[in-house]
Amino acid sequence: MTAVRLMRVALSASCSPTAALRALAGEPWPFALTGRWAGGGAIVGCAPLRLAAPDDDPFALLDELPSLAPGAREEAPPEAVGGGWFGWLGYRLGARVEQLSPAPPRPVALPAFQLAYYDHLLRLDAAGRWWFEALATPARERALGARLDRLDGLLETAAAAPAPPANHPAFHIAGDGAAAHLAAVADCRERIAAGELFQANVCLRFEAEWPSGDVVDLYARAQERLAPAYGGVFPAPWGGIASLSPELFLRRRGRQVESAPIKGTIARAEHADERPAAAAARARLLASAKDHAEHVMIVDLMRNDLGRVCEYGSIAAASAPEAQAHPGLWHLVSPVRGTLRAAVGDGELLRATFPPGSVTGAPKVQALHVINALEGTARELYTGAVGYASPFAGLELNVAIRTFEARAGHLWLGAGGGIVADSDPLAELEECHVKARPLIAAIGGTLPAAPARPAPPAAPAALRRPRRRPDPGRGLFETLLARDGVAEHADAHLARLSASARTLYGVALPADLPARVAAVAAATATATETTTTASRLRIVLTAAGEADVLLAPLAARTLPVTLVPFTLPGGLGGHKWLDRELLDQLTVEARQESGDAGATPLLLDGAGAVLEASWANVLAVEGDTLLTPPADGRILPGVTRALLLARAAGEALTAPNGAAVRRAVEQPLSLDRLARADAILLTSAAAGAVPAVLQGASGPERETARLPRRNGAGGPESDPLSRSRD
Repeated sequence: MTAVRLMRVALSASCSPTAALRALAGEPWPFALTGRWAGGGAIVGCAPLRLAAPDDDPFALLDELPSLAPGAREEAPPEAVGGGWFGWLGYRLGARVEQLSPAPPRPVALPAFQLAYYDHLLRLDAAGRWWFEALATPARERALGARLDRLDGLLETAAAAPAPPANHPAFHIAGDGAAAHLAAVADCRERIAAGELFQANVCLRFEAEWPSGDVVDLYARAQERLAPAYGGVFPAPWGGIASLSPELFLRRRGRQVESAPIKGTIARAEHADERPAAAAARARLLASAKDHAEHVMIVDLMRNDLGRVCEYGSIAAASAPEAQAHPGLWHLVSPVRGTLRAAVGDGELLRATFPPGSVTGAPKVQALHVINALEGTARELYTGAVGYASPFAGLELNVAIRTFEARAGHLWLGAGGGIVADSDPLAELEECHVKARPLIAAIGGTLPAAPARPAPPAAPAALRRPRRRPDPGRGLFETLLARDGVAEHADAHLARLSASARTLYGVALPADLPARVAAVAAATATATETTTTASRLRIVLTAAGEADVLLAPLAARTLPVTLVPFTLPGGLGGHKWLDRELLDQLTVEARQESGDAGATPLLLDGAGAVLEASWANVLAVEGDTLLTPPADGRILPGVTRALLLARAAGEALTAPNGAAVRRAVEQPLSLDRLARADAILLTSAAAGAVPAVLQGASGPERETARLPRRNGAGGPESDPLSRSRD
């Protein structure tokens, strides 16, 4: 890049950073950073010269900065920024650094990162004065002059812009709620006791409906009340993020690099009349052996990470942590400093330290594996980093905690804590609420109190060592019923496969795939009108978008199917994974456990919420009502399931016990409720709708369901719900 000088012009405007950002709402890719960034004040920008592409290496991009013209650094004030790369790095980028086990499902997916290169910005200094700053070159001189005039004019009108009306989102714990987190903490403690690791930062997600999608207004309200040390808001066409982080991940100025990990937390009273209580809480935190154990491990981890790229002997850390006050909380904080080796750039520094150690655990790589096994939803930006890389100001990134993420009408916030050998699950659950409450209150939202003692897990863990979740990189598949020369409901199956391919791999289905499916299905055409031939048609899709279409006989099943429960936090998600290794392992265990050669695993979320069977959706009949778990990102949105729900909503169907089913409802379904149901059904494209029973079910009301029947080579059995066949 061409060498640059700092262009810096004082402005007369007087407004808040968020008012300035609102004034830039019509500009492309606006953002704001507020708090201690670059010495304090705020940085507001828009209209980048370059937007990073999804296939760019975000760590390498941070090194693509212009050099400074001779004397440019000496001419610039020490707080100058000028421009550079601004944005965020999602937690999932850790998989680019380490070989990790597959992550939990992603109910609402965000990009892996968002970075843009800005050669000009608005800078509010620590004294409260606005400046126009730019990375000036002769080629950009005229364009920067025009940008100065435009932004100066927008800033003059910023204070007059009215704030939009407040939203009041109602938050709840995602997935199976509080009990799932208790189970995760207990499982983590068992892994620590077994010597698998020393500490893991186990998190949960609070979520709410957010139809407005306005993260700028959300940030404005929260920033005014909380004044975060390292806050940032990045609206995007799809939604955006609003980070209210108190924690510095990395700051590099020249060759000097610093991190300030936070580990150890206690609630802090904030009213003037509660100062004695606040002081007592601070004293308890400083005296807490458990919090100090967490803290020391993470400080050592950061020393180790920085030591990979710093000069030998240059790493130094505080001898004892400081208890810092933050909104509603006391935190233990210890700066860790070092001097980078001469050849190390920002990209290599990030590869050595990402994701931040304070939100992963120790040893870090093993903690990353444990996080993927225990958490019910994949982290998006949360516990990644937000900030910038600038030729003048260096690198500065926060730890993306206390961070709201918004997309597709959803708003969510992660919270968690470091789990060590003596962690108390109920205390860890309360700590998540303690961290989330001030944030949610600051945006006008609500959060129910943590329950006193949620129920324990209802079934053994599916992800016992060394099992792992399905690997998305192995591809997807789709199963259809091919009968009499026709692939039934092919359009719906192809639409589901297409949506998964776009979401996961960014690829489209081959244009000729519908024709190939039809041609393969034609092989099942019958020779006579009195013979029915049915087969299983499978579409296999690779991550590169290559597809095969295969035909096989239908599998024979003894009915009713015996269901054996297993706990899998977050379930399998909304995609049909080709990697069936975990499900095959669970099937073997289910059949050994039950003594039934046809037994099928039943997947539950963390505290007993029914999700799905290993090859089918699950439905329960209660009187005249058909119940099934909602397709909320934790289960496959089955084609047969959707058809059955639609038909039940429009016509009376007959259940296995002879009762008329008159309505269909999607709602959470507990294992206890499933056990009490009048009938249990499994639905899949190949099997249709077939009866099932829970392992160990007994009672005369189940005898009809237990009558053994065969379902297989001749096509789907007569359906337990008439006219429900896929």
